Amino acid sequence: MEEQKENRPLQDKDEDELCRTMVKSLDLIGNKQRSRIDGQDKWGISTIPSCGSDFSDPVYKEIAIANGHVNRMSKDELKQKLGEFKLDTRGVKDVLRKRLKNYYKKQKLHKDSACYYDYICVIDFEATCEEGNSPDFVHEIIEFPIVLLNTRTLEIDDVFQRYVRPEINPQLSDFCIKLTGITQEVVDQADTFTNVLHSVVDWMREKELGSKYKYAILTDGSWDMSKFLNMQCCVSRIRYPRFAKKWINIRKCYGNFYKVPRNQTKLTTMLEKLGMCYDGRLHSGLDDSKNIGRIAARMLQDGCELHVNERMHAGQLMTVSSSLPFEGAPTPQNPQLKN
Repeated sequence: MEEQKENRPLQDKDEDELCRTMVKSLDLIGNKQRSRIDGQDKWGISTIPSCGSDFSDPVYKEIAIANGHVNRMSKDELKQKLGEFKLDTRGVKDVLRKRLKNYYKKQKLHKDSACYYDYICVIDFEATCEEGNSPDFVHEIIEFPIVLLNTRTLEIDDVFQRYVRPEINPQLSDFCIKLTGITQEVVDQADTFTNVLHSVVDWMREKELGSKYKYAILTDGSWDMSKFLNMQCCVSRIRYPRFAKKWINIRKCYGNFYKVPRNQTKLTTMLEKLGMCYDGRLHSGLDDSKNIGRIAARMLQDGCELHVNERMHAGQLMTVSSSLPFEGAPTPQNPQLKN
């Protein structure tokens, strides 16, 4: 299934140019500052004292120079330097480069990389499907997993998993059974989506998410929330849950953070580029969620600030600007019937 089109992030050559531009800009700022005497510039024009930009600090010139040095390192040199700092040496060259740059940046700025959220709820639905689905095929959720990632320890604290009985197409296709590993017997014995969602809310409340702890939903792409959950709420005739209206699309975060194109942000590719292997059964909702959680943990470890970047508004998928302040998801509420 085709994901929503994402903007292609900057490549390394663009980053090199940014480094050079920053150094030149900082040199220019320094020269202009040295030419000012008694409130006048070198042309004798009066100037108004400025509060100054954060980027005028010489530390940013040091960071830019360090980034340029890192860009010239070979993969072996990157691994050697990361090893000296006792950092993870797994991953492809782009990942290693980003990891080392971020380490230098944190050291120079003395920046605390603690995540805004206390927990991240990783959700990866499995839904009914057929080989070569028609555009109007109604996907119904048949597995609802949640992996609770502790952003302080970077460990999975708990998991939730329930299977769901489909209503419109109660008989699973052979393709769906083979793909997901979910059998007809399992869904026949499962509860309806509305009742499962009640269980989800109870579980999240037990974890005090949204009340005591700040949290966010995280998915592998846009489809889980914008299509599967949205479609399922229509089928079940319930309102779209407020706690799931905003989420972190890890594919966008990964692409922007490690500066890679969209075709390198699939689950197995992200794991491979980070030097990890898939653990479990592919297309098992719970196993997929656990592996997505491993990617999120590694990104947090590398210094990525995971930020809500997508939301649902009036039934439509929309992008959330990274310039907006961090905001946790609300306390989950029980499903409400549509009028």
